[in-house]
Amino acid sequence: MQASPRKIRVLFLCTGNSCRSQMAEGWARQLKSNEIEAYSAGIETHGLNPSAVKVMAEAGVDISGQRSKNVQELLDAPFDYVVTVCDNARETCPVFPGKSTVIHMGFDDPPKLARDASSEEEALSHYRRVRDEIRDFVEDLPAWLAGESG
Repeated sequence: MQASPRKIRVLFLCTGNSCRSQMAEGWARQLKSNEIEAYSAGIETHGLNPSAVKVMAEAGVDISGQRSKNVQELLDAPFDYVVTVCDNARETCPVFPGKSTVIHMGFDDPPKLARDASSEEEALSHYRRVRDEIRDFVEDLPAWLAGESG
């Protein structure tokens, strides 16, 4: 019996590890668990965003058991790729040991967009749009990563 190929280790990094990076980790676990070992972290920790948990559940992905982690907890982990999902994370991304390739794929910040919403439904529409954009990105992994790093 042939051994299965090693999974690609990917860290999704955001400012607070509350929304976008959590969504990306959830999608990667749901859609690509046979190819990708997914993690998420933040430059800071803000806790899980309840609206992110809600819209991911609407799409059939339960991220309620994930926790907000500071990137410092994972600095010794050997990641193949670190994907920054917001500009702040890209600008403040720490240096990772080994051969980690850092790639930026920015997404809008749903909590920031939702601040000016006139209703909960309008606020959630921002989360849903970004959720779907992140899903589309994750669906193209790992081929997208190989193209970016090659």
